[in-house]
Amino acid sequence: MYYLELSSKNVVRFDSVSQLTNVFFDDSNKQVFSVRSGGATGITVKSPLNPDQAINFIMEASDRGPIRSIKMSPDPEHKIIAVQRTENSVEFINFINGEPNLADMILHKSKHTIFGFIWIHTREVVLISNAGVELFNVLVEKKQLKSLKTCNLTINWFSWCPASNFALLSSSNGTILTPVLIKQGVITKLPMLELEPGRSVLERDVTLGVLYGISSIFILHQTQSRLVEIVVYTLNGPGLAPKKSYILRLGHQGRFAINIVDDLVIVHHQASKTSLIFDIYLPGETDSVTGVTTHLPLTPGKPIKPFHLKLPSLSYDTSTMECDLYSPNWVLFQPNIVIDAKLGCLWNLEICLEALAQHIGDFVKLTDFLLRRTGAKEIVLSVIRDLVSTQYSGVKLPVIETIFDKLNVIYKQDLDNDLFSQMAISTKNSIFPKNYEPPRVLITQSDMFSSVFSTIADAEHLEYVLIEYIYSLTKQGITIQHDLSKMIIMEMVKNKNLNALHQMLQLSVLSESKPLACFLLSLSKVDEKIFQAAMDMLARLNANEIIIEVLLEKGKVIDALKLAKAQPNPDNIPARKFLEAANKHQDPLVFYSVFVFFQQRNVRLRGNPDFLKNEQCEQYVQRYQAMCNGES
Repeated sequence: MYYLELSSKNVVRFDSVSQLTNVFFDDSNKQVFSVRSGGATGITVKSPLNPDQAINFIMEASDRGPIRSIKMSPDPEHKIIAVQRTENSVEFINFINGEPNLADMILHKSKHTIFGFIWIHTREVVLISNAGVELFNVLVEKKQLKSLKTCNLTINWFSWCPASNFALLSSSNGTILTPVLIKQGVITKLPMLELEPGRSVLERDVTLGVLYGISSIFILHQTQSRLVEIVVYTLNGPGLAPKKSYILRLGHQGRFAINIVDDLVIVHHQASKTSLIFDIYLPGETDSVTGVTTHLPLTPGKPIKPFHLKLPSLSYDTSTMECDLYSPNWVLFQPNIVIDAKLGCLWNLEICLEALAQHIGDFVKLTDFLLRRTGAKEIVLSVIRDLVSTQYSGVKLPVIETIFDKLNVIYKQDLDNDLFSQMAISTKNSIFPKNYEPPRVLITQSDMFSSVFSTIADAEHLEYVLIEYIYSLTKQGITIQHDLSKMIIMEMVKNKNLNALHQMLQLSVLSESKPLACFLLSLSKVDEKIFQAAMDMLARLNANEIIIEVLLEKGKVIDALKLAKAQPNPDNIPARKFLEAANKHQDPLVFYSVFVFFQQRNVRLRGNPDFLKNEQCEQYVQRYQAMCNGES
């Protein structure tokens, strides 16, 4: 069983590194460049975002030396190519109709050693040198670079996080690390991170990434026992120094590399050819003094699933080769990119979520884990089905309650956001939250009804599970839907748990509605209290028309007539409906009273006791006349 795999959907094949070919990767644009040297330089650009497409062009040979780094501007047309050939210069070349136009080249020379450059925007690029950070506007038309902002600082290396546009600058030989936020036209220097005396960090030991929406710094650190751990510093807000927040215990020595996949920290260990998985949101051991939480791996180290690469073949038989996993030629980029430059392959690393879920035996811990994973909805529903299946035992009720609460806290937040959004639209009010991020896993009542409760419809314990779920919804203030209300009512009636049902209805635990009241009426033969509960519900809903119909059906004609008289427009009461119900009544006095009421209404309205022809009351007039003549 494997917990990780290299995706076969978007594999990028490119010309591998050789004596004639160099390979570069731009982690901002997610582009891999194969640069072939010769009389002229042939360049191919590919990306996992469009693995079947490629940009091919020729760059004329330059006397300034071979290409050290190459990146295209981030606009869709990639109008500018930036190339670094020497340690103190960068070229900016117009890219028109798929070809570089060297005649429009801007050559920027610096007095300092340029470690690298990063495109920030279509026409903005930042150069990082040993003297600091400088942000430029690339003015191709004027063939010049305009300096926008400068941050002077002695630097010996830097690392870049494209996901949140911040650089980590190393000074004092790696003992002081300074985060710098770089956005359009702005460089913001954040409080520095000063490491413990005697400790310094190399560039290869630092990874930058975003973890649960927070920019983070991951530093590999060797303990006194020579085992390696990862110290995670988080950048929790502007003006705040990087905070030491987590320690990830690896339990190994040697070389490591990091990916961040779906907010899981994946640590690859080259010597054992295994990977460790960490989730910082699961419980760990927290130091009460420092607040730093130490985490152990979610699972024991396991290798990535073997990957077989299809080889080019002229025949119909497709031959494959098994790739060397954890190769020394691997280079990793965030969040989930693995590149083997020697093989000429780029993959996306993916989580085998279903296999990983099977490893976590604790239902609560598993639910916590899955609710934060993209695309895990069906797995969560499967876990809940297992939990409430025929293997159910009463001792699991607290566990079920905890899990239901976790689901419904997220459900409530999503419902509230929908409400806020509708209110903001209708009132044009900007106070409502705009940056709400939808949950990765949302389990609604409809999901629970169709995918969980319906699967245990015949189970003896269904009532108890339903009560736990409804109680959880009630705690969150969530309106209970009709199908769920019907299910719990039917289950309580089936189990003859009528006292509890009456209490539930009296307390309005179930969301009151006309359809639910009518459903209760259909069960009124079981117990008279159910009938009364339904009628009380209809009264609270002001569903007087339905109450009148029920009273007529029950033969309570006088009560129905009294209620009808209290409604708006009592003069429009249909006589035939009430006379028909009264005619069925065994007490002649009831019929007589109802008939006289309508006669009096006719006199008041028309000055005549007779009914109109379209009221179709002839047979009731005949009965009334017979009664007056002393006939039965």
